[in-house]
Amino acid sequence: MLSFNRIVLLQGYPVMAMLRAATRESDGRANLHQGALGIGIDLVTGRTTRAVHHGIPLTHHPDTALPVIGLQIPGWGRIMEMAVMCQQMTGLGYLGVDLMIDELLGPMMIEVNARPGLAIQMANGIGLMKRLEPILSHCATHPAEALEQKLEFSRRTFG
Repeated sequence: MLSFNRIVLLQGYPVMAMLRAATRESDGRANLHQGALGIGIDLVTGRTTRAVHHGIPLTHHPDTALPVIGLQIPGWGRIMEMAVMCQQMTGLGYLGVDLMIDELLGPMMIEVNARPGLAIQMANGIGLMKRLEPILSHCATHPAEALEQKLEFSRRTFG
């Protein structure tokens, strides 16, 4: 099962995260529109919380019958840090950072998306605006926070 993590950020604050898991239907690709699974990830714990396949909730992978809820993403703290660093390097206000976990090298950034798709909402079971609005309000009074402060705000607000 090939999988990729995506973290969506606004102004460097993690908003939502998901795991995209390939299926036979998606021909080994992790693209949701081709039939991959979208699996929501809790920003605080790095555990999978909810999964959808073509927008329909499920608890087990359709090919392997293995559970997809409650899985711990290895190196979650480092993955979150890398996502924030990608925002800092690009300067993009709203972006999606795609990462994969290599068995030997650990988390690796593979792509930065200036316009990430909206399917992450389905994977997490929550609308994006409910996550963006608190960040926009916070940024109005805290315009230049460091990486750890951004991570802590997201953990505290969305955990």
